[in-house]
Amino acid sequence: MPDNNPCDQIKGYAREFCERSLDDGTTAPDGNVIPPSGGVTDTAADLVKDLAKGLCDTVSELVAPKSLSAPVEPDDWSYAPFMWLGQHIAVAIFICVVVMCALTAWQGLPRLRQMGASTGWTLVAIAGMSAVPAAIMELNKAVSHAFTAAFNADEATLFGSIQSHLEEGGDAGNPLAQLLIISALVVLLAFAGLVFVARQLGTLAFVCAAPLVLASLARGGDTTAVRAWLNRLLGLLFTPMVLLLVTPFIPLTKKSLVLDTVLLLGVCALMLRMIFHGVPYVGPRIAGAARSMVESRTTNPVARAVVRAGVPDVYEQENGPRGLRTVPTPARAVHQDRGVLLAAYGVPHHTRPGRLTTASTIKQVNEGAERHARLTEARRQARVAAQSRTGAPQPRQGPPVSPAGTRPPAPATVAPAPQPAPMPTRPPNP
Repeated sequence: MPDNNPCDQIKGYAREFCERSLDDGTTAPDGNVIPPSGGVTDTAADLVKDLAKGLCDTVSELVAPKSLSAPVEPDDWSYAPFMWLGQHIAVAIFICVVVMCALTAWQGLPRLRQMGASTGWTLVAIAGMSAVPAAIMELNKAVSHAFTAAFNADEATLFGSIQSHLEEGGDAGNPLAQLLIISALVVLLAFAGLVFVARQLGTLAFVCAAPLVLASLARGGDTTAVRAWLNRLLGLLFTPMVLLLVTPFIPLTKKSLVLDTVLLLGVCALMLRMIFHGVPYVGPRIAGAARSMVESRTTNPVARAVVRAGVPDVYEQENGPRGLRTVPTPARAVHQDRGVLLAAYGVPHHTRPGRLTTASTIKQVNEGAERHARLTEARRQARVAAQSRTGAPQPRQGPPVSPAGTRPPAPATVAPAPQPAPMPTRPPNP
């Protein structure tokens, strides 16, 4: 390289491109290097390609790192306090369940089943607390290795197709298209940084909260909190797979950098969805709409049987109780069934026989009157609608129903008062 190197004042990627062009050039008689023809344009194109490649590599490293900031073993300083607290909470819940089963021992087999289920789930919760850190670390390594292998083995992935479209795409030489794809990659880089921070800190938070969530299983197998916790955690761990999920849509771009930009923006939206809401879930409405679309477009019995097996019919149940719903707490159970409780432990107790008083009868009638009125009105409207569709003559409307569920009495006709019988005449005294 001559002393008067024109690339001395350039740094970074531009210096490498400049020196590469000098190496490919020729030497003039005065010793200066003459770059090849079109050197500035070729250098700018190479700079765009190298910049895109560097952004793609950086995004891949941020989205799928090799390690996490989460404890690997249960005795780690950041995990041990939460594990201790979770174990003690699980044991405390188990003791409360045993006490409640002892207080309601007169119920027999159901209480024994509840105590057995609580015992089993408590053991599962305590065993799962120590297995969570290692399982999450192994799962993260598996996801990272699978993502790296899939992206390095196939050139038809998202980043590989973008780099090929920069060279041989339909709008590869368009500066606006190149600007759009570089801008989209920069936006994706920002989202990748957010994913990196959320995966590191979020996974640490979920690992530390695992004992507290698993302790809820000691109540008898209530997995609501565990399923919500696991859904969010899997959403964080499987976020890199979003870049592989959009691979089937790459042929739809038809080697256009503008459509690649739209695909990158979709990747950003899916990443945010998985970070904050977990693994996407197809609800019953979407599944029902897909089944209806398949059944309306095909008459094949096999296809119809498949969609019906995958999306069965779901019927709604009435969720309005007739009476007031009460929770069978131990205090209420002891108060209502104290005679049975005392008899179960051998203590004689005499109870008064139940009586139906006038006040209780009036209360029962008033509670069922409103429901009876609603049902009667609903039946009448359904009957009128059915008759209007069939064209049958409508029956004569009866008197309106009162809110109490009884019809008003008909007006009484006033009968004439009976005339008194005539008094007999007494004969005169002699």
